[in-house]
Order: sequence, then C-alpha cells, then structure tokens
Amino acid sequence: MMKHMWSDLYDLHSHSTNSDGEHSVETVAQLMAASGVMHWSLTDHDTIAGWDAAAEAAQREGIGFIPGVEITCEPGLPVVPSEMELWDRDRAPTSWHLLAYFPIGSVTDDQRASFKAWLEPLGESRGPRMERMVALANEHGLAIDLDAVMARADGSVGRPHLAAELIAQGYVETKQEAFDLWLGDGRPLAIVRNKPSIQDAVKAVHESGGIASLAHPIYYGVPVQTIVQFCKEAGVDAIECFHRSHPDPYRHELLMAVQHHGLTSTCGSDFHGLSSLQEPGNMPLPLADLPSALKA
Repeated sequence: MMKHMWSDLYDLHSHSTNSDGEHSVETVAQLMAASGVMHWSLTDHDTIAGWDAAAEAAQREGIGFIPGVEITCEPGLPVVPSEMELWDRDRAPTSWHLLAYFPIGSVTDDQRASFKAWLEPLGESRGPRMERMVALANEHGLAIDLDAVMARADGSVGRPHLAAELIAQGYVETKQEAFDLWLGDGRPLAIVRNKPSIQDAVKAVHESGGIASLAHPIYYGVPVQTIVQFCKEAGVDAIECFHRSHPDPYRHELLMAVQHHGLTSTCGSDFHGLSSLQEPGNMPLPLADLPSALKA
C-alpha cells in the first residue's frame, strides 16, 4: 500500500537566522506547524548551531524534528549549457549543496560530535571570507561595517547578511539586486572559498551515521541521467526530487531516474523567509521513496 501513498507532512529543507534565513528557529518551527508539516528538518548552511533550539521548538509545536545541515561542496560535474538553457538557468553554479540528516534515535551523541568537528572548519571559513568581502565593498566605495554584517548572523555568516546590510545602507533596494550587482557568482564582491568534494562530504556524513541527499539538482546544469548516475557512484543516498524550484516535468524525470538507479528521494521547500514570498511545507512525495530512517 505504501508504494502508492503520498505525503505532504514532511519538509526536509529550511533555513533560519543561523545561516541565511529570515526568521529565528522558533518562528520557522511555528510556521512549519501552521503549514501542516509534521516532520521538519532545519538545514542551515554549514552550521548545526540551531539544532538544540529547533528540537525544543518542535517539541513545543508538537511536530517531529530531524537534525540536518546543508553542506556547501565543490561542483561534482561541469555545467552543460544546453541543460541550463532548457530549465532557464542563467548563471553557472560555483558550488553544489549536499543535505545531511542525522535522525534522533538512529545517530549517537558521539557520531554527532564527530560530524560537528568535521563541519566546524567549513562554517568558520565563512568569517574570514566575509572580512575580505567587506574590505572589497569598501574598496568599491560601499561604506559597509563588518560588525554590522556579522551582527545579522546568529550562526554562519554569508552573502545574504551582506546583502541585508547593503539594503540597510541604501546601496541597493532588494536582495536580488544586491546579488545581481555585487554578490552573485562572478560579481565584484564574490569570493570563492575552500569547499569539500561531494565524495568527501558523503564520507563524513556516513561515518557519523547520517544520510546524504543532493539538494535542488536543477540548479547545477547537468542532465538528469548524468547527475543521478554521479550520485549513485559517489555514494549519495538520496536526491531532493521535490523542491520548490523543480517544475513538474523535471520532478517526474528525476524521480523515474532515481528509482531506476535504486536511490531514494527527499522533499523540501528550501524555506528562507516570508518576505521572499516563500511558504514552508506543501511538498508532497511518495513515502516509499523516502529514506527509511527519515520515516516516522
């Protein structure tokens, strides 16, 4: 029966002010519950700083919490221009993102501690990178204070925090304008930082008892069959087939390929905040394709 059952009770991709989200962990939990989500993962970029608060907030809201993180990795494969054009992607990515999940009850405290030790240098590298970005901003005549940018981040500082300060200082009107003019890949203030390979990140996740899922593959400009085969060979457990950026034909093609290669699927709204006109939840997926450790 489960083979044919779909569920919209899961949202396994979301962000808080610990990385580039707009809302506190507590507010994200409230919004998830209000949207009918019963199984929620907080997946801030390169930090697990929000896990404890998320577990407490989820308990208050009466929903389940799955500790997660979104790891910034080096691209696994080169971009195929025709694939970018097919799905109306206008900028080649400088990173791929790997979602990692560490379900409560199936991962030990020691395993979580081991993963935290591996992850911390990735988050810490964002601080020096931001220092260089702010210095570049001032060289370009943008009077930006580093402390003001850092104060906007509860955990892992990133480009969205600098974008918010550019808006506050009147240099741009929107976050999109900040990225288009200054912060996007290849723009004047963008600085590439050291990142693990997908394979190295998967190894670290597995050694700590976690589950690895490739986030929003449509962003990477690689044909479906090629990227799924890559994930299979790299040891990735699942692919985020159901993401708000995926049109229905892409979701279907991706799901068929994932099933053919014996992988599993995850879903996520990739919720960053209400001001971005995003909503949490409402990401149905077939339960049979969800990794078994993530099922309630």
